[in-house]
Amino acid sequence: VQLQASGGGLVQAGACLRLSCVASGRTFSSGGMGWFRQAPGKEREFVAAISWSDGRTYYRDSVKGRFTVSRDDAKNTVYLQMTSLKPEDTAVYYCATTGRSFGSVASLYDYWGLGTQVTVSS
Repeated sequence: VQLQASGGGLVQAGACLRLSCVASGRTFSSGGMGWFRQAPGKEREFVAAISWSDGRTYYRDSVKGRFTVSRDDAKNTVYLQMTSLKPEDTAVYYCATTGRSFGSVASLYDYWGLGTQVTVSS
């Protein structure tokens, strides 16, 4: 499985961005796709995830109501729509997937993309 994340950039606070993660190779009927982020000097943290089986979504508290994770199965793509961006959202964003049980812990995911930089200026 290969994951390619894109869509990052430099924006001002309050702006929107949509990240995409295209998956190639094996597909999963269970498990899920997660988005994580890592800011300089900080631990990688969970942002959002979507289930492959039923499309259920999960978010960290600080992005609820601002970020939306969705998927387009025909394009093998998962999106992270980010609105009302804040400077504290600045990080490298990674997508990751697994066909097994998934959640907010990075070690649950087997395959990772290279990440895309999101920078939010105040």
